[in-house]
Amino acid sequence: MSCYNTLQFPLQENYLYQARLVTEESTFAALREKLYSATSSQGYFGKNVESTTEQTQTADYAVSVAVIEDTGTLGTEERAMGWVKTQLAPTEMITGHTVVFEREQHQESSTTDDELNRRGNSTATPDYGEKKLPHAIIIGVKKGGTRALLEALRVHPDVRAVGVEPHFFDRNYEKGFAWYRDLMPSTLEGQITMEKTPSYFVTNEAPRRIHSMARDTKLIVVVRNPVTRAISDYTQTLSKKPEIPSFEVLAFKNRTLGLIDASWSALRIGIYALHLETWLQYFPLSQMLFVSGERLIIDPAGEMAKVQDFLGLKRIVTDKHFYFNKTKGFPCLKKPEDSSAPRCLGKSKGRTHPKIDPDVIHRLRKFYKPFNMMFYQMSGEDFQWEQEEIR
Repeated sequence: MSCYNTLQFPLQENYLYQARLVTEESTFAALREKLYSATSSQGYFGKNVESTTEQTQTADYAVSVAVIEDTGTLGTEERAMGWVKTQLAPTEMITGHTVVFEREQHQESSTTDDELNRRGNSTATPDYGEKKLPHAIIIGVKKGGTRALLEALRVHPDVRAVGVEPHFFDRNYEKGFAWYRDLMPSTLEGQITMEKTPSYFVTNEAPRRIHSMARDTKLIVVVRNPVTRAISDYTQTLSKKPEIPSFEVLAFKNRTLGLIDASWSALRIGIYALHLETWLQYFPLSQMLFVSGERLIIDPAGEMAKVQDFLGLKRIVTDKHFYFNKTKGFPCLKKPEDSSAPRCLGKSKGRTHPKIDPDVIHRLRKFYKPFNMMFYQMSGEDFQWEQEEIR
């Protein structure tokens, strides 16, 4: 039996593991050992929805584009609220050029070889400059806000980014760097090349492979409260496969005993400290930026200022490029130079989450808390997810 299928954690202040009381430190070590010992045939995400419930014949739980969907636990910082209050009426025209987002099917599903080849070999518009390997990569996380961040960055004139997810360092590595480079848009002097594939952050081989490409590559990780991230992850799958078991069923090995099933990818992705540990073996923290998915909603310009500084870009993407869509519940983009109505991310974004038993949410918060604390220490940033939950 796979070690993924034997991973169990009772929800107590000190976790009872294999019939012995252990500290949080040893619990983390045990978790790391079990999650990293999977064979390559199981994939880097461990057990997905299908393998969790083989008897229900559910569909593949594929890696897809991440975008923020929930605003229920957000704070009310003065700057953010001031920005939200300036939202426009739905019928009001905005002076700005529409930022065209990728089609919904690209946001929702894994990139196919045909899509990558079409993008890499497209001759529909002239492409001046030279194709280069990425200078910076958005490496995660799924359902954290990576699509929103990428589209905001593509507004910047000094950023050229491929819209589809190449999945080079996790699925297509055998195709070689020439194939990967050909997918990239051409850049002129002074521009930087970027891509985003959220599954890289939880792929064991990705850090070493990216380091072998260029050890000075800059890495961006968009993170979000792991409990709401997991619910958002499940919500996306549920929208496509309504026959899958409930969130509560998938989240537990044994709900009566409080045994969390951390091998379920929707939960495992949110153990950020576990995944970050591998990246820090190859890259210093100075080359990594952690972006708050929550703040991308309430203060997108503030988060974009940090990202532009990190990438060595002028702060061109500012408050004037955003407006808050009250119906969708998240920011939309516009270019203020020209005249056109703004566009938001696709209709698949901003889904209403299913109602989850409060006791299950409470148990998950207790499960994630020690790992969140470790992540704060390792990253040097306190995302205050526990304070959000109190509010």
